[in-house]
Amino acid sequence: MNHATLEQAIGHTFADGALLDLAMTHPSYALAHKCRDNQRLEFLGDAVLEICVSRVLYERFPKLREGQLTRRRAALVCEANLARAARQLGLGAFLKLDRGEELVGGRENPSILADTMEAVIAAVYLDAGMDKAAALIDRVMGDYESSVRADRDAKSALQEYLQALGEETPTYEIIGEDGPPHARVFTARVLRADGTQLGVGRGARKQRAEEAAAQMAMASLKPEA
Repeated sequence: MNHATLEQAIGHTFADGALLDLAMTHPSYALAHKCRDNQRLEFLGDAVLEICVSRVLYERFPKLREGQLTRRRAALVCEANLARAARQLGLGAFLKLDRGEELVGGRENPSILADTMEAVIAAVYLDAGMDKAAALIDRVMGDYESSVRADRDAKSALQEYLQALGEETPTYEIIGEDGPPHARVFTARVLRADGTQLGVGRGARKQRAEEAAAQMAMASLKPEA
């Protein structure tokens, strides 16, 4: 992997090049080559991304209420927007994938690209701190406006809808997990406070499965609205 070219795209020269290499290592490659993958970095990058985007929105939009800020953040950190950011940096070309993932178009897979973007954010954070990570996020988020519909907004919308009916916050459960180790697929369901099932969804991450369940729930509740 040409670190210099990738570092130029990211806008950061790594003191620890192994972090960047790890960020670009998909689980399929790690499984085939018995090495570490980027999933732990992805986990950390998700948290760094959320706090950085939250802080910018908090400071930039002082008149927006909590729910409005949540929806705006959701549109920015959703899979589609992160995949767009990854394409903007050209991350797909540098991904380390196994042959099978390569053949099915893994370098253009929105889920893989979004996860890689989060891993790169974490790598920059670990290598150089929060300010450098925030600078990268500022670059890929542009003006912090997104035309992408936020899948994550479904959870907020469902909670607000039920609260408007005088109900408590819904709960989510992971009820299934399948697929090979490098491509797990989770199944989640969302429940009303009384235990009634509102929707079921699947996704490559637990949170995304929950988002899909919330979308199904909102689709079923729409006639009631």
